[in-house]
Amino acid sequence: MNRTFARSVRLLSVASVLAAGAALAPPASAAAPARPATTTATERTAIVGRAADNPYQRGPAPTEASITAEKGPFAIETIPVPAGSGAGFNKGTVYAPTDTSQGTFGAIVVSPGFVSPEAWISWYGPRLASQGFVVMTLETNSLLDVPASRGDQLLAALDWLTGKSGVKNRIDATRTAVMGHSMGGGGTLEAANKRPSLKADIPLAPWDTNYSFPNIRTPTLIMGADNDFIAPASSMAESYYNNVKTAPEKAYLLLKNAGHMTFVSPNTTIAKYSIAWMKRFVDNDARYDQFLCPAPKPDGAIAKYLDTCPNG
Repeated sequence: MNRTFARSVRLLSVASVLAAGAALAPPASAAAPARPATTTATERTAIVGRAADNPYQRGPAPTEASITAEKGPFAIETIPVPAGSGAGFNKGTVYAPTDTSQGTFGAIVVSPGFVSPEAWISWYGPRLASQGFVVMTLETNSLLDVPASRGDQLLAALDWLTGKSGVKNRIDATRTAVMGHSMGGGGTLEAANKRPSLKADIPLAPWDTNYSFPNIRTPTLIMGADNDFIAPASSMAESYYNNVKTAPEKAYLLLKNAGHMTFVSPNTTIAKYSIAWMKRFVDNDARYDQFLCPAPKPDGAIAKYLDTCPNG
């Protein structure tokens, strides 16, 4: 391997080890509003009426408070997935809404990064699931798996989740998505390039030596961090954004005063835009356009934002 590749891999290892203590402890997060109140009968009637126009719409109309809350409107259950449950992936955890009265949900699988355990990305499970998705977080086959392998594992887990898992009847298998951090973010791009039928993908501080993704036909939101010295945003996240030329919609969000390991702890900005993107493109829910278009302006949390603007 060349010197740049070797140095990047060493940095990934060192950063992961240094972050272990903090990431395995209960992480601090930005203050977030309380869980939205239970909907009233009148509100539920309105939801049903709107859902008639969009059969995939789930949950009440979003607000800034609801999309940044630590818990969304859906109660969820947590289901361990032991090793050997399915082919092509190791093990993981499923987070699934318990109330299916509004119909089935889209499915999302999340991969951790290089030498990173599932625990480091576990916060995405309940955060996304409580907003109306069935989510599976992965423990990869090996901590050293490269992005292409992680992409294959994401797709294998997604196929098991939608076709053989105990929650398959809660899922609409035509509405699926992937996301991941670091090499898991690279794997997210690899998976979307291999399976253009995905409805959305979100690479987080992605790391990959491959810069060509000619088959991506999936709405793609790429996030980077301005102080990331492991997967420098200018040469990786933003470059991948520029090289994804066939996605119908795409966006690039650069976090301000953030580093590579920012993504392994609960973060309101990451959650807000991940939820908005998944809702908009997995659920086809135009009520979430308000958070994506017009594009958010740089502020205390966002250093830069590029996009095509949904349906723009």
